[in-house]
Amino acid sequence: MPATGSRRIVPAARTEDIKYAVRDIVVLAQKVAATGRKMLYLNIGDPNLYDFAPPAHMVEAVARAMRDNRNGYTASSGLPEAVEAIRAEADRVGIRGVRHTYVTSGASEAIELALAALANPGSNVLTPSPGYPLYTAVLAKLGVENRPYYLDEDNDWAPDADDIAARIDEKTCAIVLINPNNPTGAQYSTETLRRIVDLAIEKNLVILSDEIYDKLIFDGRQHTATASLSEEAKVITFNGLSKSYVVPGWRIGWGIVSGPAEDLADYCEAIQKMERARLCANHPEQYAIKPALEGSQQHIADMMVPLTRRRDITYERLNAIDGISCVKPGGAFYAFPRIEGDVDDNAFVSRVIEETGVVVVPGSGFGQKPGTAHFRVVFLPDEPTLEDAYAGIREQVSRRE
Repeated sequence: MPATGSRRIVPAARTEDIKYAVRDIVVLAQKVAATGRKMLYLNIGDPNLYDFAPPAHMVEAVARAMRDNRNGYTASSGLPEAVEAIRAEADRVGIRGVRHTYVTSGASEAIELALAALANPGSNVLTPSPGYPLYTAVLAKLGVENRPYYLDEDNDWAPDADDIAARIDEKTCAIVLINPNNPTGAQYSTETLRRIVDLAIEKNLVILSDEIYDKLIFDGRQHTATASLSEEAKVITFNGLSKSYVVPGWRIGWGIVSGPAEDLADYCEAIQKMERARLCANHPEQYAIKPALEGSQQHIADMMVPLTRRRDITYERLNAIDGISCVKPGGAFYAFPRIEGDVDDNAFVSRVIEETGVVVVPGSGFGQKPGTAHFRVVFLPDEPTLEDAYAGIREQVSRRE
């Protein structure tokens, strides 16, 4: 006899808290687009959708690898020449005491392997709020507590080391830093980083330092690699080709484990166990790593010219809207404006999308202080698109008043 009653498959409880606002908002945008409204997308940090492209020598390196049939597996930790190039890049930015380097399917996989090898259910990881939602999604999947610390909007979205210290307990195993920060565009000072590094050393915590936007820095300022500040600190530095080298779809990232060798030996082996279990990252695309890191960086200087103009337009136009304030981004290509007053950011963003076709992402998808409301914009689009988008937001805000 056929079974009776419900036949619905119940998903795992660990999926209940997994959200990814950047993509989730597309569902509403698609419904609005189906009505025929012109859409202006300021939600996805993909430079290839706009007027940016990777350097030709990187594309040729991958094409050559494919023609030479480098289409099978490679070493689990990465193509040897790519690993060597990453280690040389780490040395150039001052990272010493490198214990392990591993190439992954985007920096996202490097992050997930690092967390999975470190954090047990019942432990907690300190993550920035606002911050990139991948971290909270991975922690939810692992059954690990996400413990947010709040960035200071009144101090250019800098982390507060005292606030971080107050959230540490005996179950804390790591501190996440995102610098430059997604979604705020904040670039952290060396002094701020040094205080957090000293705290991590004192408390014997691993620092997960996400530096994927380290080359996209405005106004002639310099980026400081967290791991460069101390050889005593246990740091995993995440980076990759996707943003600075304009190939997010190639899914090539990496992690660099640095710090005291004996203290990190078991952890490095745990990461390598998981690397071996998933075989390897995309092989032909790894041939782009060495030419990317060691070849001409002119494309980055060329990118920063239009990005600076678009950053300035974003900062000026948003701050000119009554009821909106915006901290000036110091890096990456994001801004995180605040909506003043008693406003629900999800409702605000839904109205903006439905009434203007401008697609932005609600701040609650990235985390924010209780009682505040924000939204994230991506200022990769060309200047006319940005002007139209910010005019639409201004009109929607004026209708709300």
